[in-house]
Amino acid sequence: MSDKPKFAMYWACSCGGCEIAVLNINEKILDVDGNFDVVFWPMVMDAKIKDVEAMPDKSILLTLFNGGMRNSDNVAMARLLRQKTQILVSFGSCATEGCIPGLANLSSMKEIFDTAYQTISTDNPQNTRPQWKTPKPEGELQIPEFFPVLRTLDEVVDVDYYMPGCPPESHRIAAVVGLVVDVLHGKTALPPKGSVTGARPSTVCDECPRTRNVKTIKKFVRVQDVSVINPQVCLLEQGIPCNGPATRSGCGALCPKAAAQCIGCYGPADDVADFGARLMTAFSSVIDSKDPAEIDRILDSLPDPAGQFYRFNLAKSLLRAARPAWRNE
Repeated sequence: MSDKPKFAMYWACSCGGCEIAVLNINEKILDVDGNFDVVFWPMVMDAKIKDVEAMPDKSILLTLFNGGMRNSDNVAMARLLRQKTQILVSFGSCATEGCIPGLANLSSMKEIFDTAYQTISTDNPQNTRPQWKTPKPEGELQIPEFFPVLRTLDEVVDVDYYMPGCPPESHRIAAVVGLVVDVLHGKTALPPKGSVTGARPSTVCDECPRTRNVKTIKKFVRVQDVSVINPQVCLLEQGIPCNGPATRSGCGALCPKAAAQCIGCYGPADDVADFGARLMTAFSSVIDSKDPAEIDRILDSLPDPAGQFYRFNLAKSLLRAARPAWRNE
């Protein structure tokens, strides 16, 4: 192994899209190989946990950690890589906010396992369920223990930097890789600890070229149910529930530019205390009514309020989880 700084990347409770996004930085991936020894990246190389355990503490310069904390294995790996790493980046929406897996915080463990092991798509006549520990003649078999609530990476270990996105845009990843390489060569300095990298502090609306006229609406509609979308006017003001007013900028407003509403994958902007609460305020501001009953009716036209307001952010929101999950009912 050379004297180059060491790099690692790990995938916990997530879909793996963040790993693909890193590979999609094209020739910039050569900067990673040229400036780092890749010592642990299970998706692209053969690596063993025991090899990481044998490394000296803080011997890895940079680790990109994607995925939430859903089970005991996720937590163990987060703690191990924190111990071995100087700069730990919470990489992508799952690690930073909980993302889609975090929506399971609305359900209890029983509801989750009933759905997985006892619904019409599952052939499980004996109603077999996972057992964290199973005694066998050869010894005790163990699988990772599933936790009642998914947590974000920084709820388990100390995090140095955050890089949001589902996944982060590849050109943003390339820019951060370039920054770290420049730091290694003494050309610049790292940002303050706790900074968000690869994104901007304002909202998607600030990047969106659509015109906002503060028009009022009488109904929210699914984008696929709109026969003609005005290419110039704000989607929200056309009744299409767009999460741009609360979502951190940095993606270039790619979805609204393509007549698809922002779904919030870059997480809350800097001044947003709670993603869902900010969206409720924004959505209410375009409703054309002062009658409480009519306002309720218009809001009821949102087909999936929980998914709309907290699709990516529930596990990091002020709500965190529903009562059945907290109580493990």
